[in-house]
Amino acid sequence: MSDKTYILGAGSALIDLLVNVDDAFLESINAEKGGTVITEIDEINRIITASGVEPQTVPGGSAGNTIFGLAELGMPTSFIGKIGRDREGAVFRDSLLALGARDAFRYADGVNTGCCLSLITPDSERTMRSNFGASSLLSGEDLTADDFAGARHFHVEGYQLFMPGLVERLVELGEAAECTMSIDLCAFEIIRSMRKRLAGLLPRFDMIFVNEDEAAELCGPGTPQEWAKRLNEIVPIACLKLGVEGSIIRTRSGRSDRVKAQVVPAVDTTGAGDLWASGFLYGYLNGYSMAESARFGSIVSAEVVKVVGPKIPAERWPVIKQQMGIQGV
Repeated sequence: MSDKTYILGAGSALIDLLVNVDDAFLESINAEKGGTVITEIDEINRIITASGVEPQTVPGGSAGNTIFGLAELGMPTSFIGKIGRDREGAVFRDSLLALGARDAFRYADGVNTGCCLSLITPDSERTMRSNFGASSLLSGEDLTADDFAGARHFHVEGYQLFMPGLVERLVELGEAAECTMSIDLCAFEIIRSMRKRLAGLLPRFDMIFVNEDEAAELCGPGTPQEWAKRLNEIVPIACLKLGVEGSIIRTRSGRSDRVKAQVVPAVDTTGAGDLWASGFLYGYLNGYSMAESARFGSIVSAEVVKVVGPKIPAERWPVIKQQMGIQGV
């Protein structure tokens, strides 16, 4: 592969388990709606049994969703993640490699591939219970400079902060490779528990992706415009995702773009923010303006909320590309 060509992601290689429930069920298991909790696999299985619903299974994980989206858009990609030597791991790996991705997977013997139970309520909100399984065994010792050889951009999810020293090592290698870098903080709980580490790490990134809850947790009380300004004081490009209210993109030049969302009837918001990042990164890495890149994000995220889970049907990608103006579709 030629120099500086592909987008490298690092994250939890998870299989998503999608289950539709009502608000009463969330109350019965004492779940904070919209939150994410790390959970033992036995507890995840207990919750599924209690729901009485057979889950739908698809490849997931925050950074994985973003990389899958970029691969579908025709960008050269690679993904660092650890999987088990099981059926679920093979599904995740083979699904991404079928899109032309460079293989950077690691393997854990005798450990299940990680999973994320997504409890979807009628308002399309999701409440997640994650078990990282094999993905939790990824460490800085698994990484080398070769992983970043040829990478033009590196994207990591906030969940990797749960592995001591891992994000620091990834950032160190990214800096050495002189690629641009982005982070999606993923959940307000991560910010609550990792605030000290984030203070040292975030200024080393070129771009940050957050939603309203995460911005409020990181920046304190304020308006979306105030949050975007505070974020931009830390990271050169701040991407604040506001759901149906669109997004705000602010850069160090002082420019702030407010971009409308493409509002559609939502079935499930799982992966919406991750796929928004796919569209934005596609635009950013192909030289489009911040506003146009955010519009691309809105196009892609509007498609994924029409279906249950983070996987957009294959037949919809040509339509997405046409809406974005991508040639050759």
